Amino acid sequence: MPKQLLEISFKFNIPRAEYEAAACDLANAFANVPGLQWKVWTLNEQDKEAGGVYLFEDESSLQTFLASDLAAQVKNHPAFSELSAKPYEVLEEPTRTCRGPV
Repeated sequence: MPKQLLEISFKFNIPRAEYEAAACDLANAFANVPGLQWKVWTLNEQDKEAGGVYLFEDESSLQTFLASDLAAQVKNHPAFSELSAKPYEVLEEPTRTCRGPV
């Protein structure tokens, strides 16, 4: 079964320091998501955009995460808007060739 990549992005309306503190507080919860192999946290302070890129071991793990309370917490956070969640199948062979962490 191919690995799955999830790209989440959203606008935020809080100061960067407050966002970073919240991210640090939630990092352990994300680290314990079943089937999540890694997450890269992203931030574009100038455009007030943030999010993450996630690698899941399979589609089932990704879908379970999207239906979880943790995902709902992000989706419903009052400081976030314009949330986008896009799943992708990982093409492992060319990704490995380009040193992608799969």
